[in-house]
Amino acid sequence: SAAVQDAEICLLKSGELTLSVHFTVDDISAFGDSSRELFIKSSCYSTIPITMSSPGPTVSWTFTSEPKSISFSVVYRETTETPLEQAKVLIPLTRCNSHKETMQGELKVRNPGEYTLIFDNSFSRFISKKVLYHLSLDKPVVYDGTDLL
Repeated sequence: SAAVQDAEICLLKSGELTLSVHFTVDDISAFGDSSRELFIKSSCYSTIPITMSSPGPTVSWTFTSEPKSISFSVVYRETTETPLEQAKVLIPLTRCNSHKETMQGELKVRNPGEYTLIFDNSFSRFISKKVLYHLSLDKPVVYDGTDLL
């Protein structure tokens, strides 16, 4: 019997992708303080895949949307070649009132791979959304004893 597929995986397989913006650790480190804009057409979704080469850092995000709400999810794959069916849903698709307040969240990177932030507007048949988002990276502090010298 076929397993019931997560809404997130169904969306990635059959939904209409507006835009995909890829980031690496270096990109996020160089993000700066300003927010970036993501335009998501009605009935579509956009993704921000983040490639993490090693575990340890924590990826943080904030976002707002206008007009009205947007759905948000985070999905993980070991590599870009991993079939979508084997992707792990880390944060289930949640409708966010990000037009009223700034949404924020974070994720500790436990495994290398691709972490994809999904902004889903597929529930909206007529209204396109603008998402302002900001990403940051907290790298773990590794004590190496050099300040004793």
